[in-house]
Amino acid sequence: QVQLVESGGGLVQAGGSLRLSCAASGINVSRKTMGWYRQAPGKQREFVASITDNGRTNYADSVKDRFTISRDHGKNTVYLQMNSLKPEDTAVYYCKASGPFTTWGIGTLVTVSS
Repeated sequence: QVQLVESGGGLVQAGGSLRLSCAASGINVSRKTMGWYRQAPGKQREFVASITDNGRTNYADSVKDRFTISRDHGKNTVYLQMNSLKPEDTAVYYCKASGPFTTWGIGTLVTVSS
């Protein structure tokens, strides 16, 4: 069955970097629009970044020039490279696969300290 497993979250200081991974099974990430979303405490889930099957990327304004979404076809994995992290980036980060049905991972927590 389709599963998305996020990893790579943790505690980092402001200005640091993390790379999140989304390992997929049951689907080919290269044939899907894949995305990253996040939900901070007390806030609704919000869009962070996406990549289409054609490699087109899109980013939320709040993370442009700091985050990069990418894919590894051989590993069937989607990544989110996060640089210059800020405390406001603190959230649970979720991986999402779209089309024809939507699948979500269970999330990985990123905490950025001041």
